[in-house]
Formats: sequence, C-alpha cells, structure tokens
Amino acid sequence: MIYNYPEQLLADAGVMVIEHADFDGMERLSAVLGAEILSTFDDPSETVLGTCAQIEEVMIGEDKVIKFSGCQKNEACSIVLRGSGAHILDEAERSLHDAICVLISAVKNHRTIYGGGNAEMRMALAVQELANTVEGKQSLAIEAFAKALRQLPTIIADNAGYDSAEIVQNLRSTIANGDSEAGLNMFTGEVDNMKTLGVTECLRVKE
Repeated sequence: MIYNYPEQLLADAGVMVIEHADFDGMERLSAVLGAEILSTFDDPSETVLGTCAQIEEVMIGEDKVIKFSGCQKNEACSIVLRGSGAHILDEAERSLHDAICVLISAVKNHRTIYGGGNAEMRMALAVQELANTVEGKQSLAIEAFAKALRQLPTIIADNAGYDSAEIVQNLRSTIANGDSEAGLNMFTGEVDNMKTLGVTECLRVKE
C-alpha cells in the first residue's frame, strides 16, 4: 500500500505506482515479472527487479485494470470471464476450472488414450463380453454398466447435433470388428481414426 505523499514523490520522478495491491496480487506479479518481494528497503541494491515490456491501464466493461505485457517469467496469468448473468458466469467458471484441472493432470502424467468415445466403447464391449459369461441377476448389473459406458459417446454425438443412435452403433461395430483406434469425428459426424486425427484424452482423468 502506498500513501499519498510517497505516491506524489514517485509520480514526480516519473515512476508509476499501484495503490492498495493485496499480497496475492503481489505474489502473482512476482511470478510473472521475475521480481523479489521486499519487506523493507534496507538494501534495495541487492534485490532482483522484475521486468516487462509494457504496463497499461485498460477498460474491461466498466472496470479499469492494469495490464502487464511482455513479462519476463510468465508464471501466472489472469483470465477474465464476462457474461450476461451470474448463472452463465458461474457455469463458465466451473467449466474453466475443470479444464485447468484436466490440464494439470495431463502435465503431471503424460500418458494418454484415444478420445472421441473410443475408450468408453472399448470398455463397454469388454464389460458386455463379461456379462455374457455371468449367470443370474449379477449379469443384469454388468450389462447396465456397459450401457452406461455407451452413453458417453452417445452424449458426445448428441451435443454435436448428430444422429447418436446411428453413429454410436457404427462406432461399436467398427471397434468390435478390430479397429481399436476408431472414435467419433465431430467435424464430419462419422467414425474416424483417432490416431490420425490426434484426438486423445488424459489417462489420469479417465481413470
């Protein structure tokens, strides 16, 4: 926090200052600028100063924010969400949080599997094959789990606006016939090769 008198002195010297910066904000600035946080000014010559290419005040809606561009380390960032209502913003924030969690999991564990409903359909076929060998009511529970797994590629196709019944059945038959790389291509609405398209998912998230 910088009060009026030192702020005036710095302004006269051509130094821009930020008033009322909270500690979380200071830590994030330290991460992007490569600077050290000082608790005193006893020995400022021995400290590491952060650098960036540009500092500017910009308007986002009706709010003023300070934007740092061309930072030295870039180990933190701010993501601005805007929407027409609180419910939309809450949903966008949840979706973004989920996406970041997936990204963190992918960074920690680089192992991936094919996406586009490939893993779910292969698991569904394996579970269904198990159900065919089990007697009694237990087989009904196993079949229900296989059906639940098939719902995931169905939802993918429904969300893209395609005929999920046909495309998912085509995926099922393709994988059953030995194509272990098959999945849903949501650009064309067809069964396609996930390896060729580069559609993968994080194994840790799928687990």
